[in-house]
Amino acid sequence: MNFDRRMAIIMGGVLFTAFIFLIIQIIPGNEPVTSSSATSEETTITMEKKVKEPDLAGTGWYPGDREDLKSMLDSFLSNARKEDINIRALICAHAGYMASGQTAAFSYKQLEGTTFKKAIILAPSHSHPIHGGVVSDYTHFDTPLGELKVSPLNEEMLRNSLIAQDNAPFSQENSIEVQLPYLKKVMPDIEIVPIIIGQMSKEEIRQLAEFLSGYLNQDTVLLTSTDLSHYHPYDEAVSLDRESIDAILALDFNKVARGEMCGLFPVLITVEIAKLKNWKTRLLHYENSGDVFGDRSRVVGYLALAFYTDRESREESPGPLNKSEQHYLLNLARETVEEYVRDRKTLQPGTDNPRMKEKKGTFVTLEKKGQLRGCIGHIRAVQELYLDVRDNAINAAVNDPRFPAVRPDELDEIEIEVSVLTTPEPTTVDEIQPGKDGIILELGASGATYLPQVWEQIPDKREFLTSLCRKAGLSGDCWRDPEVKLHRYRVQAFRESEFQ
Repeated sequence: MNFDRRMAIIMGGVLFTAFIFLIIQIIPGNEPVTSSSATSEETTITMEKKVKEPDLAGTGWYPGDREDLKSMLDSFLSNARKEDINIRALICAHAGYMASGQTAAFSYKQLEGTTFKKAIILAPSHSHPIHGGVVSDYTHFDTPLGELKVSPLNEEMLRNSLIAQDNAPFSQENSIEVQLPYLKKVMPDIEIVPIIIGQMSKEEIRQLAEFLSGYLNQDTVLLTSTDLSHYHPYDEAVSLDRESIDAILALDFNKVARGEMCGLFPVLITVEIAKLKNWKTRLLHYENSGDVFGDRSRVVGYLALAFYTDRESREESPGPLNKSEQHYLLNLARETVEEYVRDRKTLQPGTDNPRMKEKKGTFVTLEKKGQLRGCIGHIRAVQELYLDVRDNAINAAVNDPRFPAVRPDELDEIEIEVSVLTTPEPTTVDEIQPGKDGIILELGASGATYLPQVWEQIPDKREFLTSLCRKAGLSGDCWRDPEVKLHRYRVQAFRESEFQ
């Protein structure tokens, strides 16, 4: 049975049971010229306040009285342990507080004392059929402990074609609402981006994971709302839940997909993000309703699980740029070249996309009628991605010493390619993968690099390295020298013709 059909069957069953429960820097080898950073204008937009009132406060889900709710959360949190880890994301239970409130406390305990400014919340829909994700147009979500402001990041989500805007799925939705009092309690000033997630294909899950990962930084935490198996006898439920927990801890997408979680798709997205970001995992707490209430005949499983990094570690790139981000950088390079070549003015761009503000090495290549017309870049990151593309576009047009400066009458014949590089890492000759790896070769004070695109002209590894040695001004067999240093990197390259 294929993945999408299996997901449809699983989610149909889970939605039904949930409903029942509700009822109950270089030209290679040369240093480039780098211009100063640009500033962007800020625009202030006044929005009419629109508050999502709580639907479940004062019902069996959680207390509606402020003091009763505060006392309950304080009690739960006092019985939870805080881990000494650098939290990046959490899985949080979402049943009524009498059932799963203590388990949820183990998740929210980890946020005490942190400095996050925003929380992206991924939660399933229990009553609305959804494809992809849905955000609301609410500016605030109210709780008995006070309001939580919706982050302006909420609007950014609509840049992705898999996310739409619809307020209806947020009505009576416990998977979102029960998270909010806890969040208000432990981080009263945090802004939220609540996203309700529906069914998706495997490829759509990965696309959305790549998109969301670009917004997860030191200021933003990811909260994933789910419970585990529903309404099995105790021993069977524990076995099923253990399989799901072990799969999440191992970041095993296929095994997670076989699990019986109402928040299956939010969890799958989180697992993909964790792999992109090199997050580690840790189980914080597990129990089920049989442990809480004593009735073991038909139980529901509850999970608290953390995703984290070492405090000194650096998170890797969150995956390749999507098509809209590629298009933005190509347009930026085109506008930059045309404005500089025609008027000798440097474009002053601005962007709110956090992925464009990551520090990345980039190259900008100009071709005229299929022939190289200029290529300059940085192998290692020196500044924000979008500014690096701008500066390298100018340098490729007018500062590549191999070519005269581009003239205005040539602009219509120029095609632009942008290459975004991963961070170089040490490698050996045996580890080099032809066709995939860009290579930096250094021996003493000499060095050079070839982008991965060069493999198209020199597909043989030995010939490739021999040519690279000669480019560095060294003997052709320098790559055999035990003192030579090799680094490899990968490139995501895209050109204007791909968007025509």
